[in-house]
Amino acid sequence: MAFSNTSILQLLLLLLSASWATSTSIEENFIQCLDDNSEHVIPISAVCAQTNSSFTSVLNSTAQNLRYLMPSVPKPQFIFTPLNESHVQAAVICAKMLGIHLRFRSGGHDYEGLSYASEIETPFIVLDLAKLRSIKVDIDDNSAWVQAGATVGEVYYRISEKSKTHGFPAGLCSSLGIGGHITGGAYGTMMRKYGLGADNVLDARIVDVNGKILDREAMGEDHFWAIRGGGGASFGIILAWKIKLVPVPETVTVFTVPKTLEQGATKILYRWEQVADKLDEDLFIRVIIQVTKAGLKGERTVTTAYNAVFLGDAERLLQVMNQSFPELGLTRKNCVETSWIKSVLYIAGFPSETPPEVLLQGKSLFKNYFKAKSDFVQQPIPETGLEGLWKRLLEEESPLMIWNPYGGMMANISESAIPFPHRKGNLFKIQYVTSWYEGNKEATTKHMDWIRGLYDYMGAYVPTSPRAAYVNYRDLDLGVNDKSNTSFSKASVWGAKYFKANFRRLVNVKSKVDPDNFFRHEQSIPAVLDEA
Repeated sequence: MAFSNTSILQLLLLLLSASWATSTSIEENFIQCLDDNSEHVIPISAVCAQTNSSFTSVLNSTAQNLRYLMPSVPKPQFIFTPLNESHVQAAVICAKMLGIHLRFRSGGHDYEGLSYASEIETPFIVLDLAKLRSIKVDIDDNSAWVQAGATVGEVYYRISEKSKTHGFPAGLCSSLGIGGHITGGAYGTMMRKYGLGADNVLDARIVDVNGKILDREAMGEDHFWAIRGGGGASFGIILAWKIKLVPVPETVTVFTVPKTLEQGATKILYRWEQVADKLDEDLFIRVIIQVTKAGLKGERTVTTAYNAVFLGDAERLLQVMNQSFPELGLTRKNCVETSWIKSVLYIAGFPSETPPEVLLQGKSLFKNYFKAKSDFVQQPIPETGLEGLWKRLLEEESPLMIWNPYGGMMANISESAIPFPHRKGNLFKIQYVTSWYEGNKEATTKHMDWIRGLYDYMGAYVPTSPRAAYVNYRDLDLGVNDKSNTSFSKASVWGAKYFKANFRRLVNVKSKVDPDNFFRHEQSIPAVLDEA
């Protein structure tokens, strides 16, 4: 029986595919493929398999949510840490060629662990961009090129090294990976002045589904639009962003004023709801709401802490506050004048004498079991609603809510300028968090049930068509894709919450740049409009 060359090749491919079934052969074939497709030598240490003694420490190194490090959660076959861009290209080429499911992370802060865990598709591997963290600041051009593995804190520090009057309007948490952070929007203390981090991106370098490196010109404006706020890991792998630096004053002022229920917290917060989005755009006052112990008996109460950054000196801040929000009772004694870079440390929760160099460590102050959800509020929640909220918070061990003000520049940017649609009409955004320290099923169920109940209660006070959510506060309760079969109708349930009307355009872009849905996860953008 004669065989054609094509038949022989197909038979060989079939035999090879069978040999790739085991994890060992997956790793060996991947490494061989990397060597064949990379311009640079790949050291053995760049691939860390489950059998390696360092595997757990590498996996856990930047992962924030311990829920996704539990033994029951599937782990990657191995972690590949590229040392340069050609390694990332090779990883995409090889994962595609060998049919290996690929996850990738820059900072590991994904709330639902999607960058380092996969509960819908195994086996899989993780591409960890931690070694790609170059930052090149060009003050004359008011810009910087920052690689995906750099943290937000590193970016801030390197900018401040070159100039005391330049900054960048991104996240409050200094250990966020800049690569993934901007793909969801990236908000921070200067959002009311300059918008989001994603609003201030000039260019990007990505690896597309074919393993090619594309910049803004090469990818085209639709693709460039999609990666700035359309959620991570759907449109390619971010290698680097070119960000636009913004002016900051030499002196900024910070303050934190706590108010407990016994100190009239309910009425003051109700007033904040009415003014927060209308304050001077140089002023960002968020409210951190927690359960604390107060009084001689140490009874539990709710504390609302007004945590703020003002782009100016204390004298002008007090004028603004006395005119717009005197109910808080801010005094000169509450105000701390500092530099912009030290305000970054302050808002991130570092002790007052901490040197800015700590930002180069990229260490997170937060690592436990947690579940988070989000809402956008367009009408003030009445005092009766707040009182019901306090009752529910007091039922939980370690609840946390953070209310972030909108208005200012956020109201002046179109909903369709980038995929992030939460603009004009929003007074503030709520982040709900519950955290715990025991990894057993009973504790997890208890706390998850509590936050879902709280979310149900708050449904009466937020818009419902859709009930919007922030994609960087990823929430799988909103819905998940079915393995590789990502349907538009199913994904549109959560897609409308994250992206509103922009979801359809994101699907169109995805269908063009990744029609076979190679870049996928539990809430990735679907590649086809399959409404029928």
